[in-house]
Amino acid sequence: MALSPTEREILSRIPTGSDHDPLHPEFPPNEPRFPATPTRQIEVPGFSNVWLKDESVNPSGTHKDRMAWEIIRTYRDFLRAKEAGFADGPLPEMSIISHGSAAIAIQQLLRLYGLPNLRVIVDVSLPRLRADILQQIGCRVYEVDLAHRTLYWQDVLRITENPTGMDITSSAALDPTSRFYDWMAYEILNECPTYCFVPFGTGNLFENIFNVLKHEVMADVPDPRLKVDINQARRCNILAATIQNMNSKACSLYSSRLPYVNYSEHWMRFYRKLGCCGPDSGVKILDEEYLDHALQIAADQGIRCEAAGIAGLALMLQRQDRLPRDQKMLLINTGRTRLLFDGILTEYPA
Repeated sequence: MALSPTEREILSRIPTGSDHDPLHPEFPPNEPRFPATPTRQIEVPGFSNVWLKDESVNPSGTHKDRMAWEIIRTYRDFLRAKEAGFADGPLPEMSIISHGSAAIAIQQLLRLYGLPNLRVIVDVSLPRLRADILQQIGCRVYEVDLAHRTLYWQDVLRITENPTGMDITSSAALDPTSRFYDWMAYEILNECPTYCFVPFGTGNLFENIFNVLKHEVMADVPDPRLKVDINQARRCNILAATIQNMNSKACSLYSSRLPYVNYSEHWMRFYRKLGCCGPDSGVKILDEEYLDHALQIAADQGIRCEAAGIAGLALMLQRQDRLPRDQKMLLINTGRTRLLFDGILTEYPA
């Protein structure tokens, strides 16, 4: 089936770059570059070599813009398949479970390219103002008590009234653990830290880092995005911060009932046996008391973040007595959501 004039115009507007060539990156779509976000040294009491990778500079203020771009690429692939005669019918609508950041990042790009609006499941505890903002930018919002339910893809599509659509949250076909943040993973590994601290919510970022490491450890020829010796990169201890309290300041990291998180201690054991990471690597439970200290350090140095975004720093503070004080520490600030609505750039309320 041929593309409609509208579909052809959408396809022509979606930029095309390379999947692997750092000289021709795709992200961010308005000004592609590699690395896409900066890394700078910051001051943390008691440590002399701490660096921050700052994802808050992305268009909607968080690393979720990288995931959102992959959704646009997926629509581009749908249109190309239809153009080549391998698919027909209208473009599918997407559904997602979100605390807000991912939904905003995706919806803003969907609107930019004239693609179908996003359908979003939010927890009933989400502040009314945040749910209203999602609706104002075009999302269809569905409130569910997520604390007491495990939702699989069939549930997501049924609740969002999207029987012929696709669930972003759990679709393995989208390759979320190897595609959503693969460029970001290379940017992180190229820094060659001794320790790297990342937030862990859905786990996609953490899993992308490890899947890139596994690929490079087993590859005969390194990916051109890897700028360091893989034997340096694989010595890094990669620690992820998560929480078990849904009332935490970092509540967007609370996702204990997601059925599609791949991480487990058994999963981690596999990567350790391959020699993909340092021996301290793993997901750690964050104590709430360290979040306030992390937020204060961030505020003092002009770091734009929310509690979940700076959870890596909080975990570093929690474990500071076990860490070498002079070796390179890399903190991933996943940022704080902002949105452009009616020409006005505003912060998404915490």
